[in-house]
Amino acid sequence: MKKRYVLTFPPHTLDEPLTYHIIKQYDVMINIINARVTAGEEGHLVIGMTGAKENIEKSVEYLRAKSVKCVSIKKHLKYSHDLCIHCGACTAVCFAGALKMIKPLWELRFDAESCTVCELCIKACPLGLFHIDFDE
Repeated sequence: MKKRYVLTFPPHTLDEPLTYHIIKQYDVMINIINARVTAGEEGHLVIGMTGAKENIEKSVEYLRAKSVKCVSIKKHLKYSHDLCIHCGACTAVCFAGALKMIKPLWELRFDAESCTVCELCIKACPLGLFHIDFDE
């Protein structure tokens, strides 16, 4: 099973190896998609967790017990590839690297696993080909 979360760490937890503990204790693979961590301030991580459903649930329980806010990402970016003119405007705003122009074809490629659903590409696309899809 794969799930993605936005984690918000209070300043007092930034020195604790919480993700290491999840990996070792609960056998969950962690993929850090995006991070903003500054000493003495609240930290933010966007992560993907891969593992058994019950292990991911136990990992989230562990984090919440450590005062980490865990919000499941329930939305995904979709775009109309067949209508795309491959102008690359969306790649200029994609800090996560999910949208890339592939050379020498100059074709747009979308890596959904890398997408943080920041929604910047929605505004950048001149044809309005991107939209958000929500999980149930």
